[in-house]
Amino acid sequence: MSNHYEVLGVSPDASQDEIKKAYRKLARELHPDVNPSPEAEERFKLVTHAYEVLSDPQSRAQYDRGDAGFGFGDIFESFFGAAPRGPRSRAQRGEDALLHVQLDLSEAVFGVTKTLTIDTAIGCDSCTRSGIKAGTSVKTCDVCRGSGQIQRQVQSFMGVMVTTTTCSVCRGSGQTVPNPCPDCRGQGRVRAKRDLDLEIPAGVSDGLRLHLPGQGEVGFAGGPSGDIYLEISVSPHPIYSREGDDLVGILELPVSDAALGCDIELETLDGKKSVKVDAGAQHGDVITVKGLGANKLRGRGRGDLKIVVRVLTPSKLDSKQKDIFKKLREVTQGDGPRLATRKPRGRF
Repeated sequence: MSNHYEVLGVSPDASQDEIKKAYRKLARELHPDVNPSPEAEERFKLVTHAYEVLSDPQSRAQYDRGDAGFGFGDIFESFFGAAPRGPRSRAQRGEDALLHVQLDLSEAVFGVTKTLTIDTAIGCDSCTRSGIKAGTSVKTCDVCRGSGQIQRQVQSFMGVMVTTTTCSVCRGSGQTVPNPCPDCRGQGRVRAKRDLDLEIPAGVSDGLRLHLPGQGEVGFAGGPSGDIYLEISVSPHPIYSREGDDLVGILELPVSDAALGCDIELETLDGKKSVKVDAGAQHGDVITVKGLGANKLRGRGRGDLKIVVRVLTPSKLDSKQKDIFKKLREVTQGDGPRLATRKPRGRF
């Protein structure tokens, strides 16, 4: 389908006056009474359809949103006297829903099964989702006589034209329901709470949206169900943060342990793990533990656990500690303060 703004030669932010002027100019050039060529006639149809859509604020807003069901044939074919389409089905698709689920870091890393109780539209059991009272049936619409459409003559500056609109009584279905189901009031669905079992895959991250087709609200009069979009929120962890598929933690080390090295027992998401800190560890060094990160959502394996070393310099010393550090400074005079000529080690 052609872009209506391009057909009229105006920008998407054009005013209603600009749209009207552009249409009148093109209509004078392309009207069949002025230009009888087949090419001009086809273009005139496109121009007229574009104007019909954009001249009405409501239909223009619907077109700008790209709403489904707003097609070329719905207005244009009948506008020029073409055979109208048949009646539409009473059934309509249910609405989509956006839900939020809160996870902790461990649930996001390893996956989890959760049950959410939601307030939604479910099928009416009394009428088996038809919206029609048991023992009764639908009736042909008296207004449109079953066509689902109403034709009207419209006087314009080009003469009398015929427009076709959807019948507002039967909503285009060509049928009415004289005896609607009393439980659902003819909708074929009722509001109720239901449990939704969710299988959250391993490796999801904060802000991710999962698509659950057919899990949304039941449609009108037996129409298909909508979809659910599930937005993931991950609560902050007291120790670890996440960078892609890796988990990052900070290990605070006293100067003595950094200098001499040590074995540390860490509480990871997989349980307690022993990690070796090599002698001479520097502030900002990163100790990598392979395969203890997050599961990869769209791949195999896991990321790594990265432990960043933070060397703690004591800020308050007693007399004994001061003597020890003074002796240490005497021994390491050759390693005194100086400007670094190399890049710092580590990332933090």
